Amino acid sequence: MSNQTMISSGSMSNDQLSPSSTTPSFPLTLWRFTRPHTLIGSAIAIPSLHFFAAPNLKTALSSSMFLSLLICIVPSLLMNVYITGLNQIVDVEIDKINKPYLPIAAGHLSLKSATLIVNTCLISSLLLGAAPALGASQGLNVALWGSGILGTMYSLEPFRLKRFPLLAAFCIVAVRGMIVNAGFYAHALVTGLGRRSAGNVLNCLMTDKKCLLSCVYFGIFGVVIALMKDVPDVKGDAIMNIRSFSVRVGPKAVFGMVRRLVSLLFLTAGVGFGKMAVDATAAGSFFLSASRWFVCGFGCWMGWKAWKEGKDVNAENSEEVYGYYMELW
Repeated sequence: MSNQTMISSGSMSNDQLSPSSTTPSFPLTLWRFTRPHTLIGSAIAIPSLHFFAAPNLKTALSSSMFLSLLICIVPSLLMNVYITGLNQIVDVEIDKINKPYLPIAAGHLSLKSATLIVNTCLISSLLLGAAPALGASQGLNVALWGSGILGTMYSLEPFRLKRFPLLAAFCIVAVRGMIVNAGFYAHALVTGLGRRSAGNVLNCLMTDKKCLLSCVYFGIFGVVIALMKDVPDVKGDAIMNIRSFSVRVGPKAVFGMVRRLVSLLFLTAGVGFGKMAVDATAAGSFFLSASRWFVCGFGCWMGWKAWKEGKDVNAENSEEVYGYYMELW
C-alpha cells in the first residue's frame, strides 16, 4: 500500500525526518495528520472484503455491493482518522523524538484543531453507523465501535494500553485481525448480498471459512504490524517509559522475529492458493484457476521479497526499519 512517507527507494526523505521550516497548507497538513498509509490500507481492505464475500465476480460488481461499500467506507475512514489522530494528540512529546515530521510535533497543527478534528470524525462515524436508513448493519457497527473503543484504550489514560506490550499487541491484532475483517465481511453479506440470517458477526466467524481464514491471516499480519511499528521508535519510547517489546529485548531481536514471521505468512498463503489453484484446474475452471495461480505466485514472491530485503536492513537504523515497515503496508 502506498503512504505519505515513502520515497521510491522505500525510505524516508530528509524533509520527513525533521520538522519543516515552512508551514504546509492546511489540506496537506490534514492529509499527513490522517496517517495516509493506514487510511489507504482501510480504503483498500474494505472493497477487498466485499469482493471476498461475494460468491462470484458478477455479484462482486453488482450495484448492491457497490452501495454496501459506499455505506461503510465513509464512517470507517472517519474512525480511522479518529484513532490515528488521537494517538498523535496524546503522544506529542514522544513524536518530537520519534516522528518530528508529524503535524502536531512539527508545530503545523495545534492541539485544539487536532482535538476538534478527531472529535468530529468520531461523532460523525458513529452517527453514520447508527443510521439504519443509510443501510447500517450490525457488522458495520461492530467494526466501528470495536475499533473505536480499543483505539481509545490504546492511547488514553487511565488505560493507555500501549504501555504494555501484550495488551498493545492485542489491540492491534484484534482490530486489524478480527474486528475489521469479520465486521465488514458480515456487513457485505447483509447489505450487499441480502443474507441477513448470515450477517451476524459471530456467526460469520463460526460458520464461514472465508471469514475465519481472513481473520486468521490478518490477525497474524496484525502481530507483524504491532511488533514492527515500535522498532524505529525505541529511543523515544525508552525515554518516555513506553516498555514496548523493542525496548525490552532490543530492536534487532524483534526485527529478526518479525522478518521471519511475515516471510512465512506470505509463503504459506502462496502455497495455500497454489493448492486451491490445482483443485480449480482439475475442476476445469480456467478463470478461477488462473486467478489462484496469480495469487500463489504473488504470495511466494512477497515472502521471498520480505526475507531478502530484510537481510539488508540495519535494525538499529530507524530510517531503514521504517522504510521496511512501510513496504509491508
